[in-house]
Amino acid sequence: MFSTIGYIICIPFAWLVRLFYNLTGSYGVAIILFTLVTKLIMLPFQMKSKKSMMRMSRMNGRLQEIQKKYANNQTKQAEEMQKLYAEEGVNPMSGCLWSFLPLPILLALYSIIRQPITHFMMLSQDVVQKMVDAVTNAGLDLTGIVQLKDGAPVVENGFTRLMPYGQINLVKTIASEMPEIGNTVDGWINMNYTSFGLDMAANPWSMVTHFAFTWAAIGLILIPIIAGGSQLLMTKITMKHQPQTDAAASTNRMMMFMPLFSVYIAFTMPAALGVYWIAQSAFSAVQEFLMGRFFNKKLEEEENARYEARQAERKKKMEEAKILQEQQRQQAPKQTLKEKQKAAQAAKAAKAAKAETSTTEAGRVGERPYARGRAYKPDRYDESK
Repeated sequence: MFSTIGYIICIPFAWLVRLFYNLTGSYGVAIILFTLVTKLIMLPFQMKSKKSMMRMSRMNGRLQEIQKKYANNQTKQAEEMQKLYAEEGVNPMSGCLWSFLPLPILLALYSIIRQPITHFMMLSQDVVQKMVDAVTNAGLDLTGIVQLKDGAPVVENGFTRLMPYGQINLVKTIASEMPEIGNTVDGWINMNYTSFGLDMAANPWSMVTHFAFTWAAIGLILIPIIAGGSQLLMTKITMKHQPQTDAAASTNRMMMFMPLFSVYIAFTMPAALGVYWIAQSAFSAVQEFLMGRFFNKKLEEEENARYEARQAERKKKMEEAKILQEQQRQQAPKQTLKEKQKAAQAAKAAKAAKAETSTTEAGRVGERPYARGRAYKPDRYDESK
C-alpha cells in the first residue's frame, strides 16, 4: 500500500524532472529547475508560515513577560499565552507545519533518482526485466546491477532482484553499451548523468575511499560540503526571525542538526540529491531574506494601522462622553442666584445640625471622646471618689 502511495506521489515530480531533462539535456540542471518550480509552488504556503512566525517574533517581549510572571504555574502560563495568540490572530504551529513540506519532496526525488526506469521513465517492472535479460544475454558485467548468489542472478517471483542502485547501473550500461535496445521500448530514455563534468549518479563517499586528484573526484566531494554550508546559512536566516519561546528554542536546537544531516545525506546518496539539497537551501535562503524584508514592512504598517484605530476609538469615546455630559448639563433645570444661595445656606445648616448630634460630641465625657456606650453610667468617671 505504502509503495503504491509513494509511486503515485512520484508521478507529478517525475514528470517535471523529465520535462526539464528533455529541455536542457542536463540531469543536474533539470534537478535545479525542478527545485525552483517546487519552491514557487510552495511559496504561498510558506509566505503564510513566515508571516505567522514574524508576528510571533514581534510578540516575543510579551511572551517572555508571561513566562516570567507564571514561571511556577505552567497551566496558567499556557492559558495566558494561548489567550495572547488568539488576540493577535497567530497560530503558533503554522510556522512549523510548512517547514516539513520539503521532506516528502526529497523522498520522492530520491526514488526518482534511485529508480530511473520505474519512477523516472514510469515504465513497468516487465521493462526492467527485459533490459536485465538483454544485458545478461549480451554477456555484459552484471556487477552492481543484480544480486548474485553462487555466480547466478537471484530471481524472486519471476523477476531478477536488483541491487539498491541496480536500475541506475542498468540504465548506464544500456546507454553506453547497447543504446539501440532502449529504442525498442516506448518511453525509454538513454540517460546521460554527467553534468558540470560530474557524474550525478555517483556516490560522493566512493570518491573519498578511492580518491584521485581530478575534478570528477574533488567536485563530488565538494557537493556534500556545499550542501551543509548552504543549509547552515538558511538555518541561521530562518532562526533570526523566530520567537524566542521555549518551543522555538527546542525547534532551533533541532534545526542546528540539519546541516550535519545534509552533509551525511549528500555523502551517502547519489550526487544529484546533493545538488537538489544545495539548490533547495540556496533558494530558501534567498526566499527567507526577501520575505523577511517584505513582512517587516508589512507588519509595521499593520501595527501602525491598529494603533491609529485604537487611538481613533479612544478619541471617539471621549468625544461621546463629553457630548453626553454637555447634554445632561443643558437638560438640568437652571437655578437663579437667589436659589443657589438658599441651597447653600440649607446645606450649611444641615451640616451644623449633624455636627451637634454626632457620636463624638454626644459620647464625650471630659477629654474622653466616645466614652458612652451601651453600659454607660454617669458616675463611672466621677473624679470626686
